[in-house]
Amino acid sequence: MDQKLRVTLPPDPNPRKPRFDPPPGTCDTHFHVFGPPHLFPYVESRRYTPPAAPIEHFFGMAAIVGIERGIMVQPQVHRWDSASTLDAIAKGEGRLIGMVHANPDQTEAEYRKLHAGGVRGVRFNTIERTGGGFDEARLQRVISQVAPLAWPIDLHIEADFLERHAELIRRIPLPVVIDHFGNVPSRAHPAFKSLHDLLGEQHVWLKISGADRLMSRGARYEEIVPLARAVIARAPERIIWGTDWPHSNLFKHGTMPNDGDLMSMVLDFAPEAEVRQKILVDNPARLFGFPARAS
Repeated sequence: MDQKLRVTLPPDPNPRKPRFDPPPGTCDTHFHVFGPPHLFPYVESRRYTPPAAPIEHFFGMAAIVGIERGIMVQPQVHRWDSASTLDAIAKGEGRLIGMVHANPDQTEAEYRKLHAGGVRGVRFNTIERTGGGFDEARLQRVISQVAPLAWPIDLHIEADFLERHAELIRRIPLPVVIDHFGNVPSRAHPAFKSLHDLLGEQHVWLKISGADRLMSRGARYEEIVPLARAVIARAPERIIWGTDWPHSNLFKHGTMPNDGDLMSMVLDFAPEAEVRQKILVDNPARLFGFPARAS
């Protein structure tokens, strides 16, 4: 293994209280758990080494920020090994659901076993700079395997993917979740029209997460707020939100977002309480099968 692997930063240990009270049942639809590596080792082929971020630390952050439920997205440092995902789901005691990487070598029986353990989605990372890539044959194979389970198909993509593969997304016979605004930084971006058009499809969902990622690449918050409001207006029943905790894409000191501040952004994105209720509670509950209210 390359001993010069970059080491990512730990999350902010002092999350602030948001500027509003999130409604009961609020769901973080995009967070990760790393290790701890002495229990759940990182794969040798990883592109970075993160500090341990166990599920107990997520629970601590969530309690302060006002998050009651979550979708744990299996990170690339664990690749195909879902042991840490299943462990976190079990410790969530009904509060958590898992999403795993799309493994073309997984059997249908293995997917059913993951389903029994609380997994409810499969993710495709198509972004080459993060170690991903797009293979349509692999996509179609995995779709056919998880179709009997009715799992959502999660797409981690660059903005130009929306323009090049809009028709493919329209043909997917399962719910499609586009991560992190589709990496579209503003309404002025050429891919915004494709994103806006796709949100007219009743099976296409969007995570308004990763605003900090967009800003780290030059987007201004004054651009992201109208972008968020535009996509919410387009599909208020199919917009969901997430923190991206513990923010594994950050390597430079002084760039780590505060998760309470990320929650506060939702107040700017959706000033109306009834719309925030949909985004934070009702929409993720419907998509992932949570009960109507948290216990």
